[in-house]
Amino acid sequence: MSKSKQVSEKDLLPLTPAVFHILLALAAEEKHGYAIMKEVEVNSKGQFRMGPGTLYGSIKRMLELSLIEETDERPDPEMDDQRRRYYKQTPFGAKVLKAELQRFNDLMQVAKSKGALGSI
Repeated sequence: MSKSKQVSEKDLLPLTPAVFHILLALAAEEKHGYAIMKEVEVNSKGQFRMGPGTLYGSIKRMLELSLIEETDERPDPEMDDQRRRYYKQTPFGAKVLKAELQRFNDLMQVAKSKGALGSI
């Protein structure tokens, strides 16, 4: 995506499930691809699983949109494989995640007001 065209966080909503889960997985700390996949599985209680094709296709798009960036910082070399690429959420990515979470919250309020949640 060209840097000359400014994109706001609301322009990217709603997020795809993969992009949402990747941003959520990177909210607290940087991770490599396999760690992102495992975090997504844990966060979703096994309800959403990403294969490598979905993960790396989404990462490529997210890098282009400046939602995430690759980081040069590495953990302890004895615990790391130099082939791994680490990613972290950008400030813009954090704003997009927050906007999506607000959108979810607004939808939950509507559902609640209509009695659609039942006894949840």
